[in-house]
Amino acid sequence: MSHAYYLQELPIDEIPLCVLQYEQNVCSNEAPEEFYDSPSLGSPRAVPPKPPSSPEHLQDDIGVGSLVEVATDVDQNYYGVVRWIGLIDDIATAGVELEQNVCGLGDGTHKGSRLFTCGSGRALFVPLPLCRRDARFRDTPPPEPHHVDHSDQPDCPVVPGVVPPLDSLGELAGKNRGIQGHHNSCYLDATLFAMFTFTSVFDALLYRPPEPEDSPHYSEVQRVLREEVVNPLRRHGYVRADRVMKLRTLLERLSDVPGLTSEEKDPEEFLNGLVAQLLRAEPFLKLSSGQEAYCYQLFVEKDEHVTLPSVQQLLEQSFATSGVKLSEVPAAFIIQMPRFGKQYKLYQRVQPSPLLDVTDLIEGLPRQCTVCGALARWECGACAGGALDAGALCAACLRLAHAARPEHKATPLQVCEEYANILESCPIPRVYMELFAVLCIETSHYVAFVKTGAAHDAPWCFFDSMADRKGERNGYNIPEIVEVSMLSAWLSEEGRALHAAAPLDRHLPAPAKRLLADAYMCFYRSPDLAMYR
Repeated sequence: MSHAYYLQELPIDEIPLCVLQYEQNVCSNEAPEEFYDSPSLGSPRAVPPKPPSSPEHLQDDIGVGSLVEVATDVDQNYYGVVRWIGLIDDIATAGVELEQNVCGLGDGTHKGSRLFTCGSGRALFVPLPLCRRDARFRDTPPPEPHHVDHSDQPDCPVVPGVVPPLDSLGELAGKNRGIQGHHNSCYLDATLFAMFTFTSVFDALLYRPPEPEDSPHYSEVQRVLREEVVNPLRRHGYVRADRVMKLRTLLERLSDVPGLTSEEKDPEEFLNGLVAQLLRAEPFLKLSSGQEAYCYQLFVEKDEHVTLPSVQQLLEQSFATSGVKLSEVPAAFIIQMPRFGKQYKLYQRVQPSPLLDVTDLIEGLPRQCTVCGALARWECGACAGGALDAGALCAACLRLAHAARPEHKATPLQVCEEYANILESCPIPRVYMELFAVLCIETSHYVAFVKTGAAHDAPWCFFDSMADRKGERNGYNIPEIVEVSMLSAWLSEEGRALHAAAPLDRHLPAPAKRLLADAYMCFYRSPDLAMYR
């Protein structure tokens, strides 16, 4: 499947904007003498560069995006990332963006032609044989000193280009499927599986072109994530642990999050290191307070009369308590449950809401009067309590509600007057986001429930990167994906009935117990918005 798969197989309105931009950026490069890492990425010349004379270069296989060190004749090495490879005066040449400024160097132009873009003082053009792989970032073996034999495991080739997410479970279920876990990697395995297997909502992370403000290692981190983890997962349904270890090694060395190759971590630490620091993605959430975030931690006071709160209830309560709102509808909404790791849970069970109504959480969206259903013009936090929708009132209902409550103070809502007449006579539209993944934790081990398609009734699957193991010290983990046919029911009123009938966790079916009692992070999406992010 080539990078043009989307264009060939899907209607144009179903192709994410980030993929269209990536396709345009890759295929519109007209430089006649440039060589690409892979002809499948739109190389105008599907021919390899001249074979360099250095045997070391042949072994290192330098390409665009490679992390390299450049040997000089003054006993000083420069480090950087290859941004361009081509011919200059019939000599195979690499354009390298260096880690640090060097006096006298440029910004990616050569003899008046721009070959790539970087900060001034960082562009170095050298003969290709003088480049070798940066020894600081050579593929790192697993932390254990013993050897792991991969000969009897499924193959895991690098897959370049664009591979769309899966739209159904198909033949993906079974053992040796998904991402293979190794040495405390479950926090990362479960998170990546949830973010990329069946949805494109985070695909902008895979395709954004590098910018001058990015780290010199941005392209290599993005390439490893895309071509060695996400694409093999989508194409072949399996990612071997050594591929994931390559990403973990880059994250540990380039981010300020220590221990990513060996220690137990939480998903939010991984997201901070990869998404925020190295990929510099735009924050998923923008708050009315001016703050931005990649995930939202629920902070609520426990209601002793509630034994199975929904995520909808907890989210409304948390927003009402904080007094902030979302500035815009997010394409992705990652919500952390009111718990702290495996040690403390505010509620013993929480029911993920299959649809999240965010209408009353968005600043500036038209809202419905909770009393009469007309267009709301006012909001009263005291009237609302923990339910935000209860505080939206029209002018007439506000007068009645506050007649006996003089201490209540209402604030006006922003309403676009151009649409006020229409909204007064039509039902107020609600804005919903769809649950597509739940990360769960039990005894320091993360697993994931993931929806296997975009349809409302799409089945769910359960993923465990360390479901089984073959061998002991020199053995390896076996990941597994299992279809969970009852999960949609557990998210409905049937789940509440199950909760009431089984007050003890040991009386619940094992998957239901993990979903309701061990939920750690819920992933919601707005598919329409995700197409344009």
